[in-house]
Amino acid sequence: MTDELSILGALTAKDGHVTAEALFTSHGWKRCGVGDWAVALRSPSGDLAVRISPFDPVATYTVRLFREAAGTGQVPVLHAHRELEGGAVLTVMEHLLPAEPDQAALFFRALAESTPEVASLAEVIARVLADAHEELPWCDRLDSNPANVMRRADGRLVLTDPFFADGKTLYGSLFTDASVVARIIPAARRRHMFELPLAESGPWDPVGLERMRASLAAADARLS
Repeated sequence: MTDELSILGALTAKDGHVTAEALFTSHGWKRCGVGDWAVALRSPSGDLAVRISPFDPVATYTVRLFREAAGTGQVPVLHAHRELEGGAVLTVMEHLLPAEPDQAALFFRALAESTPEVASLAEVIARVLADAHEELPWCDRLDSNPANVMRRADGRLVLTDPFFADGKTLYGSLFTDASVVARIIPAARRRHMFELPLAESGPWDPVGLERMRASLAAADARLS
């Protein structure tokens, strides 16, 4: 595992998400998943997974959750977190397996009710989510997508990606008032915000994409 993590030494703050994925791929890591916000690759040993996102406003809060709730054993073991060029980000975690949807539903129900077996985790989630909501108007609730609950080989369930920026609202605001995004997220932290994989929701309409780019550029100009 240590040898597989040594790859991180080759990354610099000037490297972006494309370079990072190419580096991991060249060392034998294979894609094992892709969503709207990120891609995931599994290490050659199968023990680790890296999540790479071009733009993820909630990554800081997710990493904070993993660290603060580590003692519960109900979040992934976090091995590394790196901020990349232009606001891209990667995290290296233990590799996990899919959980059954009904198991995931029960886990989220337990969190909602703060039952004893998940009370400590629920407390950390509430604390981190409160800060995220205060600082990001697009992050206001837990994402109860069953895919966000996975399991270890021994069957124990873990919460993997519970915070999310409401993409429809965030990107939709670029058509109505782009100054909100321009003010809250510095330009240097959203350089690749239009390079998301969008594997689930599908690609943007080209005309709409250009409108969003132009609206955001105009908002940046006004604020500067």
